[in-house]
Amino acid sequence: MKAKTLLILRHGKSDWGTGDEDFDRPLVERGRVGSVKMGTWIKSRKLVPDVLLSSPAARARGTTQAACRAMGLPLKTVRWDERLYAASLEDLLTVLAACPASARRVLVVGHNPGLEELIDYLAGGAIEIPADGKLLPTSALAQLEIAADWAKLEENCATLISVTRPGQVPDALADDPPDDEDRGPVPAYFFTQSAVLPYRRVDGRLEVLVIASRRGTRWVIPKGVKEPELSLRDSAAKEALEEAGVRGRIDEQPIGEYDYKKWGGVCNVVVFPMEVSDSIPEEDWEESHRERRWLGIDDTRQMLDERALRKLVDKLEKRLGKRGS
Repeated sequence: MKAKTLLILRHGKSDWGTGDEDFDRPLVERGRVGSVKMGTWIKSRKLVPDVLLSSPAARARGTTQAACRAMGLPLKTVRWDERLYAASLEDLLTVLAACPASARRVLVVGHNPGLEELIDYLAGGAIEIPADGKLLPTSALAQLEIAADWAKLEENCATLISVTRPGQVPDALADDPPDDEDRGPVPAYFFTQSAVLPYRRVDGRLEVLVIASRRGTRWVIPKGVKEPELSLRDSAAKEALEEAGVRGRIDEQPIGEYDYKKWGGVCNVVVFPMEVSDSIPEEDWEESHRERRWLGIDDTRQMLDERALRKLVDKLEKRLGKRGS
């Protein structure tokens, strides 16, 4: 039997200061950076998984999203499994047993102590614990070679190849990969962009629409290059229709802006709030290959990568709260 590879990734460092329940505790920036590093490390060693299993808890979800983006894996390929949250050894083995027999590489993103128990069990206890007493600290990745079918994992059926911590991975690998391939020089006007922050109210609850990026590796809002013949606001409306398939009322004034690096320079994105009134059917949507999803404010913050954009979501919530009071 040809050996298989099991990758075990513990979620990144989470934020204990938010007051959120354990399941909803998000990543801190250090946790996101560590997750990007590990995803890039996996890709650089040609270990991108055939199957990716993740706990849906906020800190694990954020880890998976950042790692997927670095690996170039579409989020739609992730199998979110509630059994992986606070999973016991038995739970983990049950989830792994459901993997396709044809899968050569499987990545599991989850939590301690279950993950460390799984490593110890599969490797038959033949593990040297580091001096700090932590086999799998946050954002650490274990690589095991498995000599068994996924449905028949038993004690001592694997060899622990390595445990890699984010501190061992060069900081350069924490740079966010671009959505598009390098296009070379681009016109100067490409660096001026506009976007919409689409929202609606459902039973008094504020929701924001996010869409999958072109590669499907992360969640974004509709944005694009400002067309020379259009105003920023009109260009944003055009992107909303093309990229998200929605129409609505766009505020006259932007809610803010943010910058990001691309094409060897810095793009400036001006963001307009848009109250969605119409969503066109999938069959009429120009970019229906993307996924679009309505999320509550808290989930939106966790899904979006850009910190400055998350702040604009906070600003939108405050602005609309005042209007409704």
